[in-house]
This record gives sequence, structure tokens and C-alpha cells, in this order.
Amino acid sequence: MAQSTGGATTLPTTGEGRGHEPLPHAGQNPGWSKVPQVTALFWGVKILTTGMGETASDYLGRTLGPIPAGCLGLAGFLLFLVLQFRATRYRPWTYWTAIVMVSVFGTMAADVVHVMAGIPYTVSAVAFTVALAALLTAWYRAEGTLSIHSVRTRRRETFYWATVLATFALGTAVGDLTAGTFHLGYLPSGVLFAALIAVPALSERFLGLNAVAAFWGAYVLTRPLGASFADWMGVSTARGGLGWGTGPATLALTVPIVLLVGYLAISHKDTPPEQTGAHHAL
Repeated sequence: MAQSTGGATTLPTTGEGRGHEPLPHAGQNPGWSKVPQVTALFWGVKILTTGMGETASDYLGRTLGPIPAGCLGLAGFLLFLVLQFRATRYRPWTYWTAIVMVSVFGTMAADVVHVMAGIPYTVSAVAFTVALAALLTAWYRAEGTLSIHSVRTRRRETFYWATVLATFALGTAVGDLTAGTFHLGYLPSGVLFAALIAVPALSERFLGLNAVAAFWGAYVLTRPLGASFADWMGVSTARGGLGWGTGPATLALTVPIVLLVGYLAISHKDTPPEQTGAHHAL
């Protein structure tokens, strides 16, 4: 839900009101949540990982070549997704590493569609939007909820990660669409998405937008927001960037990610409430 602090509206902090989550269907074995609590730190780390995934993908593609980089990205994506699925509870390092690999691979997938297949970003953005809508529809029809707090079964977790991957691919296409096709440039695109990401929270608070829709709307926008600023850091000054290069930009974004995830792992600030006591008991 959007929260107000000192009169300022923040991003949605939940995917759905707590206490109103449909129970798993008969035959399913609900376990502990493997998704973090959605706090300000969640949004901060999420935006950083989107930027890091953008520059890391570009760096690997230019250093290793598109095919070896794509194979490496796919291998990393599958490896850490398997580790995430095998985990029995939310573990910050496992979860956020999986998110990073989804970011890297999602960027590669969107770039392959455009660069190697020659499909314009206008077409791929629409296609990824349709794919995302189809996933969310299938998820809701199967489970009766899109709340991330309800991700406690294998099927819901599968829907969740498929949706996350689709949001990364869509966000990449939209970010490149505004910066390249529409010729806004990376910094203006970043500023645009920084303004747009407040819309879901404001719409939830003042227009009654459903909390789940507000969450996923903001979630999609984190991708072009982070990627636009990351590209601005990495590209040459001739292209309107800072000229750091994709390698240094990736490192500059990795450091705060590691520090923040380390803090979350130690403090348990984003640990689901039912797991907090278990952590203290260990």
C-alpha cells in the first residue's frame, strides 16, 4: 500500500493488503514466504539491480560476444533460479542474486529480439506487454491473487518469477524505446521514469487504484528507471553520458547492492514477519 510520511507519498509497500490473501488450493503445501517484505530498501535495491543488469549485459556482450554472453547469462539465470526454488525460506543473498541474474538475462533477451532479430522496440514493447498481461491473468485465474505475500507454494513461485522476467524484458524495451527510438536520451529518460514511478502510488492513494496493480505498475517502471540512469553513466559523453564505460558503471552499481543486501541479511529488515522469530532462534 502507498504510505504517507510527513505528507509525502511513497512507493507501494505491499502487493496486497495483509490478512486478505487467499489460501493455497487443496493439495498444495504452503510454506514460508520466499519473497522479502516490500520496504523502501526493497525499491532501492531493485532499482540498483536493474541498472547493474543493464550495464553488465552490455559489458559481457561487448567483451565476450553476443552468443557466449547469452549462454553465460542463461546459465547464471538458471543456476540461481534453481537455488532460489530450492530455498525453504526467504534468504536475502539467494533472492537478490536471482534478481540480478534475471536482470542480466532479461536485458539480453530484450536486446536479442531487437539487435539480432531486427524487431523494433515499438513492436517488442507491445509484445512484452501482452506477455506480461497474459502471465498476470493466468496467475490470477489459477490462484485468485497476485499478492507477492502469497508466494508460498511452488506454483505461485513459478508465476512470480515468470512475471518478474517479463517485467525486466518489458522495462528494457520501454527504456530503449524512449532513449533511442524517441530520441529523448538516457538522462531525460531517467528523469521521465523517475516521475512516472510515483504515479502508481499516487493513483492508489488518491484515485483508489488497486494495491496489487499499483505494486506491479511501479515494479515494471523500476526497470527503465534504473537502466536509463545506468546507461547514462556508461555511455560516452558524445552520446550524452558520463563516459564511465559499462565495466566501471557495473562495478559502481554492484558495490551498493552488495552493501545493502549484506545489511538486509544481518538486520532482517525485510524478512517476512513469521520468519523473524526463527532467525533469532538460530
